[in-house]
Amino acid sequence: MHDINSDNISRLEKLISQARRIAIVTHMKPDGDAMGSSVALYHFIGMCAGHSVKIVLNDRYPDYLGFLAEDIPASDMIIWQERPAEAETAIKDSDLVICLDFNVFHRTDKLEQALTESKADKVLIDHHLNPDRASFELSFSETDISSASELLYHILMETGKIAHDATMLPHRAATALMTGMTTDTNNFANSTYPSTFRMASALLASGVDRDEILSRLYNQYGENRLRVLGHMMKDLLTITEDGVAYIVLDKATLEHYNVQEGDTEGFVNMPLSIAEVRMSIMLKEDKDRVRVSIRSKKGTSANTCARIYFNGGGHENAAGGRLNIPEDISGISEAAGYIEEKTHEYFTKENGNKN
Repeated sequence: MHDINSDNISRLEKLISQARRIAIVTHMKPDGDAMGSSVALYHFIGMCAGHSVKIVLNDRYPDYLGFLAEDIPASDMIIWQERPAEAETAIKDSDLVICLDFNVFHRTDKLEQALTESKADKVLIDHHLNPDRASFELSFSETDISSASELLYHILMETGKIAHDATMLPHRAATALMTGMTTDTNNFANSTYPSTFRMASALLASGVDRDEILSRLYNQYGENRLRVLGHMMKDLLTITEDGVAYIVLDKATLEHYNVQEGDTEGFVNMPLSIAEVRMSIMLKEDKDRVRVSIRSKKGTSANTCARIYFNGGGHENAAGGRLNIPEDISGISEAAGYIEEKTHEYFTKENGNKN
Protein backbone atom coordinates (compact mmCIF):
# COMPACT_ATOMS: atom_id res chain seq x y z
CA MET A 1 0.00 0.00 0.00
CA HIS A 2 2.10 2.78 -1.42
CA ASP A 3 0.32 5.76 0.18
CA ILE A 4 0.31 4.29 3.69
CA ASN A 5 3.78 5.25 4.83
CA SER A 6 5.22 6.92 7.89
CA ASP A 7 5.43 10.37 6.27
CA ASN A 8 1.79 10.39 5.18
CA ILE A 9 0.58 9.02 8.52
CA SER A 10 2.51 11.74 10.34
CA ARG A 11 1.03 14.39 8.04
CA LEU A 12 -2.48 13.05 8.67
CA GLU A 13 -2.01 13.02 12.43
CA LYS A 14 -0.67 16.58 12.33
CA LEU A 15 -3.57 17.82 10.19
CA ILE A 16 -6.09 16.27 12.57
CA SER A 17 -4.35 17.53 15.71
CA GLN A 18 -4.15 21.10 14.38
CA ALA A 19 -7.75 21.29 13.17
CA ARG A 20 -10.54 22.42 15.46
CA ARG A 21 -13.43 22.01 13.03
CA ILE A 22 -13.39 18.86 10.90
CA ALA A 23 -15.88 17.81 8.23
CA ILE A 24 -16.13 14.21 7.02
CA VAL A 25 -17.67 13.95 3.55
CA THR A 26 -18.61 10.97 1.40
CA HIS A 27 -20.33 10.38 -1.93
CA MET A 28 -23.99 10.96 -2.78
CA LYS A 29 -26.44 8.12 -2.07
CA PRO A 30 -24.20 6.77 0.72
CA ASP A 31 -23.89 2.99 0.85
CA GLY A 32 -22.49 0.72 3.55
CA ASP A 33 -18.86 1.49 2.78
CA ALA A 34 -19.44 5.25 2.68
CA MET A 35 -21.30 5.19 5.98
CA GLY A 36 -19.00 2.64 7.61
CA SER A 37 -15.82 4.56 6.85
CA SER A 38 -17.36 7.94 7.75
CA VAL A 39 -18.77 6.77 11.07
CA ALA A 40 -15.55 4.96 11.97
CA LEU A 41 -13.46 8.07 11.33
CA TYR A 42 -15.92 10.17 13.34
CA HIS A 43 -15.48 7.93 16.39
CA PHE A 44 -11.70 7.72 15.95
CA ILE A 45 -11.35 11.51 15.88
CA GLY A 46 -13.72 11.63 18.84
CA MET A 47 -10.98 9.96 20.90
CA CYS A 48 -9.15 13.28 20.80
CA ALA A 49 -10.40 16.25 22.83
CA GLY A 50 -10.86 19.70 21.35
CA HIS A 51 -12.35 18.81 17.97
CA SER A 52 -15.73 19.62 16.48
CA VAL A 53 -16.42 16.79 14.00
CA LYS A 54 -19.35 16.64 11.61
CA ILE A 55 -20.33 14.08 9.00
CA VAL A 56 -21.80 15.87 5.98
CA LEU A 57 -23.89 13.82 3.56
CA ASN A 58 -25.61 14.80 0.34
CA ASP A 59 -28.48 12.35 0.88
CA ARG A 60 -29.95 10.44 3.82
CA TYR A 61 -28.48 6.99 4.28
CA PRO A 62 -30.68 3.87 3.83
CA ASP A 63 -32.68 2.77 6.86
CA TYR A 64 -30.83 -0.54 7.17
CA LEU A 65 -27.63 1.41 7.93
CA GLY A 66 -29.25 3.48 10.64
CA PHE A 67 -27.69 1.39 13.42
CA LEU A 68 -24.29 2.87 12.54
CA ALA A 69 -25.47 6.37 13.39
CA GLU A 70 -27.57 5.57 16.46
CA ASP A 71 -25.33 7.44 18.91
CA ILE A 72 -24.31 10.33 16.65
CA PRO A 73 -26.17 13.57 17.52
CA ALA A 74 -28.23 15.15 14.75
CA SER A 75 -26.01 18.22 15.08
CA ASP A 76 -23.03 16.10 14.00
CA MET A 77 -24.77 14.30 11.10
CA ILE A 78 -25.82 16.95 8.61
CA ILE A 79 -27.66 15.95 5.44
CA TRP A 80 -27.78 18.48 2.60
CA GLN A 81 -31.06 17.05 1.36
CA GLU A 82 -32.66 18.08 4.67
CA ARG A 83 -30.50 21.02 5.87
CA PRO A 84 -28.67 22.42 2.82
CA ALA A 85 -27.46 25.70 4.31
CA GLU A 86 -26.14 23.97 7.43
CA ALA A 87 -24.34 21.33 5.36
CA GLU A 88 -22.62 23.92 3.18
CA THR A 89 -21.68 26.01 6.21
CA ALA A 90 -20.18 22.98 7.96
CA ILE A 91 -17.82 22.48 5.02
CA LYS A 92 -17.09 26.19 4.61
CA ASP A 93 -16.22 26.69 8.29
CA SER A 94 -14.02 23.60 8.62
CA ASP A 95 -10.25 23.71 9.04
CA LEU A 96 -9.96 20.20 7.65
CA VAL A 97 -12.16 18.20 5.25
CA ILE A 98 -11.64 14.43 5.00
CA CYS A 99 -13.17 12.85 1.92
CA LEU A 100 -14.02 9.15 1.98
CA ASP A 101 -14.99 6.64 -0.71
CA PHE A 102 -15.00 8.95 -3.73
CA ASN A 103 -12.29 10.07 -6.13
CA VAL A 104 -13.62 13.38 -7.52
CA PHE A 105 -15.76 16.13 -6.00
CA HIS A 106 -18.66 15.79 -8.43
CA ARG A 107 -19.51 12.41 -6.90
CA THR A 108 -20.83 14.35 -3.89
CA ASP A 109 -23.50 16.04 -6.07
CA LYS A 110 -24.80 19.16 -4.27
CA LEU A 111 -21.73 19.34 -2.02
CA GLU A 112 -19.35 19.75 -4.94
CA GLN A 113 -19.38 23.54 -4.99
CA ALA A 114 -18.82 23.83 -1.24
CA LEU A 115 -15.88 21.44 -1.47
CA THR A 116 -14.39 23.24 -4.45
CA GLU A 117 -14.66 26.63 -2.73
CA SER A 118 -13.46 25.44 0.67
CA LYS A 119 -10.10 26.84 1.78
CA ALA A 120 -9.60 24.03 4.29
CA ASP A 121 -6.92 21.38 3.98
CA LYS A 122 -8.41 18.31 2.31
CA VAL A 123 -7.52 14.64 2.72
CA LEU A 124 -8.61 11.86 0.37
CA ILE A 125 -9.14 8.26 1.54
CA ASP A 126 -10.47 6.23 -1.38
CA HIS A 127 -10.17 2.98 -3.32
CA HIS A 128 -11.46 3.97 -6.77
CA LEU A 129 -9.47 4.43 -9.96
CA ASN A 130 -8.29 7.83 -11.24
CA PRO A 131 -8.37 9.99 -8.08
CA ASP A 132 -8.16 13.76 -8.48
CA ARG A 133 -5.07 14.06 -6.31
CA ALA A 134 -4.54 17.71 -7.27
CA SER A 135 -7.59 18.70 -5.20
CA PHE A 136 -6.14 17.28 -1.98
CA GLU A 137 -3.25 18.18 0.29
CA LEU A 138 -2.89 14.53 1.24
CA SER A 139 -4.13 11.42 -0.59
CA PHE A 140 -4.49 7.82 0.47
CA SER A 141 -5.57 6.14 -2.76
CA GLU A 142 -5.27 2.38 -3.09
CA THR A 143 -7.20 0.31 -5.64
CA ASP A 144 -6.04 -3.20 -4.69
CA ILE A 145 -8.16 -3.19 -1.58
CA SER A 146 -11.70 -4.23 -0.78
CA SER A 147 -13.18 -0.94 0.34
CA ALA A 148 -12.64 2.52 1.74
CA SER A 149 -13.39 0.99 5.14
CA GLU A 150 -10.52 -1.45 4.80
CA LEU A 151 -8.20 1.33 3.62
CA LEU A 152 -9.17 3.47 6.60
CA TYR A 153 -8.61 0.51 8.92
CA HIS A 154 -5.03 0.08 7.71
CA ILE A 155 -4.42 3.83 8.03
CA LEU A 156 -5.73 3.90 11.59
CA MET A 157 -3.61 0.89 12.51
CA GLU A 158 -0.52 2.95 11.67
CA THR A 159 -1.46 5.90 13.88
CA GLY A 160 0.11 6.42 17.26
CA LYS A 161 -3.21 6.11 19.07
CA ILE A 162 -3.98 2.64 17.71
CA ALA A 163 -0.42 1.34 17.14
CA HIS A 164 -1.39 -1.86 15.32
CA ASP A 165 -3.75 -2.94 18.12
CA ALA A 166 -7.36 -3.20 16.90
CA THR A 167 -8.57 -3.37 20.49
CA MET A 168 -7.60 0.30 20.80
CA LEU A 169 -10.24 1.28 18.25
CA PRO A 170 -13.47 2.62 19.72
CA HIS A 171 -15.98 -0.24 19.55
CA ARG A 172 -18.34 1.83 17.38
CA ALA A 173 -15.51 2.52 14.94
CA ALA A 174 -14.53 -1.15 14.72
CA THR A 175 -18.16 -2.15 14.09
CA ALA A 176 -18.51 0.50 11.39
CA LEU A 177 -15.33 -0.63 9.64
CA MET A 178 -16.47 -4.26 9.61
CA THR A 179 -19.87 -3.17 8.28
CA GLY A 180 -18.41 -1.09 5.47
CA MET A 181 -16.03 -3.83 4.36
CA THR A 182 -18.77 -6.47 4.54
CA THR A 183 -21.16 -4.55 2.30
CA ASP A 184 -18.56 -3.56 -0.28
CA THR A 185 -17.37 -7.15 -0.67
CA ASN A 186 -20.94 -8.45 -0.81
CA ASN A 187 -20.19 -10.39 2.38
CA PHE A 188 -16.75 -11.59 1.14
CA ALA A 189 -18.08 -12.65 -2.27
CA ASN A 190 -15.93 -10.22 -4.32
CA SER A 191 -13.02 -7.76 -4.15
CA THR A 192 -11.34 -9.56 -1.26
CA TYR A 193 -7.60 -9.70 -0.61
CA PRO A 194 -5.43 -11.35 2.06
CA SER A 195 -5.43 -8.00 3.85
CA THR A 196 -9.24 -8.07 3.94
CA PHE A 197 -9.30 -11.30 5.92
CA ARG A 198 -6.54 -10.09 8.23
CA MET A 199 -8.64 -7.02 8.95
CA ALA A 200 -11.75 -9.09 9.63
CA SER A 201 -9.83 -11.43 11.92
CA ALA A 202 -8.37 -8.58 13.95
CA LEU A 203 -11.73 -6.86 14.31
CA LEU A 204 -13.41 -10.09 15.39
CA ALA A 205 -10.67 -10.63 17.96
CA SER A 206 -11.23 -7.08 19.22
CA GLY A 207 -14.84 -7.90 20.06
CA VAL A 208 -16.84 -6.92 16.98
CA ASP A 209 -20.11 -8.88 16.81
CA ARG A 210 -20.27 -9.96 13.17
CA ASP A 211 -23.49 -11.91 13.67
CA GLU A 212 -25.21 -8.76 14.88
CA ILE A 213 -23.87 -6.81 11.91
CA LEU A 214 -25.17 -9.42 9.45
CA SER A 215 -28.55 -9.41 11.15
CA ARG A 216 -28.75 -5.63 10.90
CA LEU A 217 -27.63 -5.59 7.28
CA TYR A 218 -29.62 -8.47 5.84
CA ASN A 219 -32.53 -9.28 8.16
CA GLN A 220 -34.17 -5.90 8.70
CA TYR A 221 -35.76 -5.19 5.32
CA GLY A 222 -39.43 -4.62 4.62
CA GLU A 223 -41.72 -7.05 2.82
CA ASN A 224 -41.56 -4.88 -0.29
CA ARG A 225 -37.92 -5.87 -0.88
CA LEU A 226 -38.83 -9.52 -1.47
CA ARG A 227 -41.85 -8.62 -3.56
CA VAL A 228 -39.94 -6.31 -5.90
CA LEU A 229 -37.15 -8.90 -6.14
CA GLY A 230 -39.67 -11.53 -7.23
CA HIS A 231 -41.11 -9.19 -9.84
CA MET A 232 -37.66 -8.29 -11.12
CA MET A 233 -36.47 -11.86 -11.52
CA LYS A 234 -39.74 -13.17 -12.96
CA ASP A 235 -40.81 -10.34 -15.24
CA LEU A 236 -37.98 -7.85 -15.75
CA LEU A 237 -34.81 -9.91 -16.09
CA THR A 238 -33.49 -10.15 -19.65
CA ILE A 239 -30.40 -12.10 -20.74
CA THR A 240 -28.83 -11.26 -24.09
CA GLU A 241 -26.92 -13.56 -26.42
CA ASP A 242 -23.72 -11.85 -25.27
CA GLY A 243 -24.31 -13.06 -21.71
CA VAL A 244 -25.51 -9.74 -20.33
CA ALA A 245 -28.30 -9.91 -17.76
CA TYR A 246 -30.11 -6.64 -17.25
CA ILE A 247 -33.03 -5.24 -15.28
CA VAL A 248 -34.64 -1.84 -15.79
CA LEU A 249 -36.59 -0.36 -12.89
CA ASP A 250 -38.73 2.59 -13.93
CA LYS A 251 -40.37 5.11 -11.60
CA ALA A 252 -43.74 3.39 -11.82
CA THR A 253 -42.29 0.11 -10.55
CA LEU A 254 -40.27 1.81 -7.82
CA GLU A 255 -43.36 3.66 -6.62
CA HIS A 256 -45.63 0.60 -6.85
CA TYR A 257 -43.36 -1.39 -4.53
CA ASN A 258 -42.48 1.66 -2.42
CA VAL A 259 -38.78 1.04 -3.05
CA GLN A 260 -36.59 3.15 -0.77
CA GLU A 261 -32.87 3.83 -0.99
CA GLY A 262 -31.05 0.61 -0.17
CA ASP A 263 -34.00 -1.75 -0.77
CA THR A 264 -32.39 -3.16 -3.92
CA GLU A 265 -28.91 -3.49 -2.40
CA GLY A 266 -27.18 -6.59 -3.76
CA PHE A 267 -29.79 -7.39 -6.42
CA VAL A 268 -27.42 -6.63 -9.31
CA ASN A 269 -25.13 -9.46 -8.18
CA MET A 270 -27.77 -12.16 -8.33
CA PRO A 271 -27.87 -12.83 -12.11
CA LEU A 272 -24.14 -13.64 -12.00
CA SER A 273 -25.13 -16.97 -10.43
CA ILE A 274 -26.38 -17.99 -13.91
CA ALA A 275 -23.66 -19.89 -15.76
CA GLU A 276 -23.90 -18.10 -19.10
CA VAL A 277 -24.10 -14.59 -17.61
CA ARG A 278 -20.84 -12.65 -17.86
CA MET A 279 -22.16 -9.23 -16.85
CA SER A 280 -25.15 -8.01 -14.85
CA ILE A 281 -26.59 -4.50 -15.18
CA MET A 282 -29.36 -2.88 -13.15
CA LEU A 283 -30.87 0.49 -14.06
CA LYS A 284 -33.05 2.64 -11.81
CA GLU A 285 -34.88 5.72 -13.04
CA ASP A 286 -34.05 8.73 -10.87
CA LYS A 287 -35.31 12.24 -11.76
CA ASP A 288 -33.41 13.44 -14.84
CA ARG A 289 -31.06 10.49 -15.00
CA VAL A 290 -30.93 6.73 -14.83
CA ARG A 291 -28.61 5.21 -12.23
CA VAL A 292 -26.56 2.26 -13.44
CA SER A 293 -24.97 -0.58 -11.45
CA ILE A 294 -22.72 -3.09 -13.23
CA ARG A 295 -21.18 -6.31 -11.95
CA SER A 296 -19.14 -8.82 -13.93
CA LYS A 297 -17.35 -12.13 -13.63
CA LYS A 298 -13.58 -12.40 -13.71
CA GLY A 299 -12.26 -11.74 -17.20
CA THR A 300 -14.93 -9.18 -18.07
CA SER A 301 -14.39 -5.55 -17.08
CA ALA A 302 -17.39 -3.81 -15.53
CA ASN A 303 -15.18 -0.75 -15.10
CA THR A 304 -14.34 -0.44 -18.80
CA CYS A 305 -17.95 -0.90 -19.85
CA ALA A 306 -19.13 1.70 -17.33
CA ARG A 307 -16.46 4.18 -18.37
CA ILE A 308 -17.11 3.91 -22.11
CA TYR A 309 -20.89 3.65 -22.23
CA PHE A 310 -22.38 4.71 -18.90
CA ASN A 311 -20.56 7.90 -17.81
CA GLY A 312 -19.02 6.08 -14.87
CA GLY A 313 -16.40 3.65 -13.70
CA GLY A 314 -15.26 1.86 -10.59
CA HIS A 315 -13.53 -1.45 -10.03
CA GLU A 316 -12.74 -4.20 -12.51
CA ASN A 317 -15.77 -6.30 -11.58
CA ALA A 318 -17.98 -3.75 -9.80
CA ALA A 319 -18.76 -0.36 -11.28
CA GLY A 320 -21.48 2.22 -11.61
CA GLY A 321 -22.55 5.12 -13.75
CA ARG A 322 -25.55 6.91 -15.16
CA LEU A 323 -27.47 7.62 -18.32
CA ASN A 324 -28.44 11.25 -18.68
CA ILE A 325 -31.84 12.23 -20.03
CA PRO A 326 -32.10 13.44 -22.77
CA GLU A 327 -28.38 13.44 -23.65
CA ASP A 328 -27.89 9.67 -23.67
CA ILE A 329 -31.45 8.42 -23.99
CA SER A 330 -34.70 10.34 -24.39
CA GLY A 331 -36.39 8.39 -21.62
CA ILE A 332 -36.45 5.17 -19.62
CA SER A 333 -38.28 3.38 -22.45
CA GLU A 334 -35.07 3.50 -24.49
CA ALA A 335 -32.88 2.02 -21.72
CA ALA A 336 -33.25 -1.64 -22.73
CA GLY A 337 -32.33 -0.95 -26.34
CA TYR A 338 -29.37 1.16 -25.26
CA ILE A 339 -28.05 -1.62 -23.03
CA GLU A 340 -28.37 -4.29 -25.69
CA GLU A 341 -26.75 -2.14 -28.39
CA LYS A 342 -23.85 -0.86 -26.29
CA THR A 343 -23.01 -4.10 -24.51
CA HIS A 344 -23.03 -5.95 -27.83
CA GLU A 345 -20.63 -3.31 -29.15
CA TYR A 346 -18.50 -3.71 -26.02
CA PHE A 347 -18.23 -7.49 -26.30
CA THR A 348 -17.63 -7.32 -30.05
CA LYS A 349 -14.68 -4.99 -29.45
CA GLU A 350 -13.46 -7.09 -26.52
CA ASN A 351 -13.49 -10.25 -28.59
CA GLY A 352 -11.74 -8.42 -31.43
CA ASN A 353 -8.99 -7.28 -29.09
CA LYS A 354 -8.41 -10.88 -27.96
CA ASN A 355 -8.02 -12.20 -31.50
